[in-house]
Amino acid sequence: MTGVRRLAPPQSRRVNALVRRECCNYDCGNCILLDDGDECVCPQTISFSLLCKWFRAAVLPLDKELYADLYAPEDRRRCEVCGAPFASSSNSVKYCPDCRKRIQRRQAAERKRKQRLLSRNRGEKALV
Repeated sequence: MTGVRRLAPPQSRRVNALVRRECCNYDCGNCILLDDGDECVCPQTISFSLLCKWFRAAVLPLDKELYADLYAPEDRRRCEVCGAPFASSSNSVKYCPDCRKRIQRRQAAERKRKQRLLSRNRGEKALV
């Protein structure tokens, strides 16, 4: 996590939104850590790079996708359905969050369909 990386504009927007929502040192555009009697603008919101050590260590890991995009490309996986990259904390995850919902619904429907078919077949055998 060393070195200053230049952020692309979409990454910078996500970083700024994360600072405003999650950083405990952010106060109305100012940084409480840098306040020495004079108000000091939060450097993270006015730059296109990751300058704040506190942000990198404590706030950035809250957005797993952005963190993986910036620092941990080996933690990124590709969805087997759509091919989109996503951050994963487990090695058994195969689908991105959007596709995972669709796959789970489809699998649940197939499982219930099979269960109903088996219960109907048992009922027919009992009648014979």
